[in-house]
Amino acid sequence: MRAGTLEAQGLTKHYGKKAAVHDLSFTVRPGQVTGFLGPNGSGKSTTMRMFLGLDRPDSGKALVDGRPFDRLRHPLREVGAVLDAKAVHPGRTAYGHLLSLAYSNGIGRARVAEVLDLVGLVEVANKLVGGFSLGMTQRLAIAAALLGDPQVLLLDEPLNGLDPEGVRWVRDLMKGLAAEGRTVFVSSHLLSEMELTADHLVVIGRGRLITEAGVREVIEAGSGGAVKVRSPQAIQLAGQLRKSGAQVTADAEGTLLVTGLDSARIATIASGCGVLLHELAVQHVSLETAFMHLTSGSTEYRSERAGPA
Repeated sequence: MRAGTLEAQGLTKHYGKKAAVHDLSFTVRPGQVTGFLGPNGSGKSTTMRMFLGLDRPDSGKALVDGRPFDRLRHPLREVGAVLDAKAVHPGRTAYGHLLSLAYSNGIGRARVAEVLDLVGLVEVANKLVGGFSLGMTQRLAIAAALLGDPQVLLLDEPLNGLDPEGVRWVRDLMKGLAAEGRTVFVSSHLLSEMELTADHLVVIGRGRLITEAGVREVIEAGSGGAVKVRSPQAIQLAGQLRKSGAQVTADAEGTLLVTGLDSARIATIASGCGVLLHELAVQHVSLETAFMHLTSGSTEYRSERAGPA
């Protein structure tokens, strides 16, 4: 097992009679940004809290390098986390907040200055946190997560309250940390950002695993694997493709949309029956569209109307 690996092994957690997480298993590896996606109420925050020892699973294990969080010798130096950016005493300065964390974990004063500079808060280091904007508070939470120079980062909605420049900064930060070989596990509802940032995805719904795969694989799965085909002999080709088990629809211009066969197989069939192809392209959708497709049966709160009547 590589240093920094996170493992969920059959995690189950109930609150009363409700299962927030049910038999959830997945692995988060170093050297990549892993996005953690799911509708509201899917169990993402509960899962992260179990990794951090804040909630105890009813069954199963949440492990960091094969150990529960409470068995780590120097937790802040091994795992950094952003769960609730507002969980800071408003009467403390940014510097004072980080310094108290540093002292309690045997981290030198110089590191406090380093992380304040890294997150862009040097100019407000001696101002009270109670006067911070949401974006500034979010930057302070990220500074606290980075304070121990940890191998593992767990970030729950780290983009909340950030302006476009801040969003880009966090994106570059996460990619940079992963490039250094660290483990970056991030939950976010900003799917367009996850499409740009993440290398791998864990998608859950109603506390259960839906899929664990690379971003491209998730998008392909969400698109249904459709292939767009244009040919002057489209009708002939459509018949051959259906005989091979494909589902084929055609628009008014004769362009075919094929599911059930990949592009290589379609090209082979076209060549075998002497059909000329003008276009053969896998249909790509956005991560947002793929996510909606994958989680359509797992949304706990759904409006029956698209908008006001």
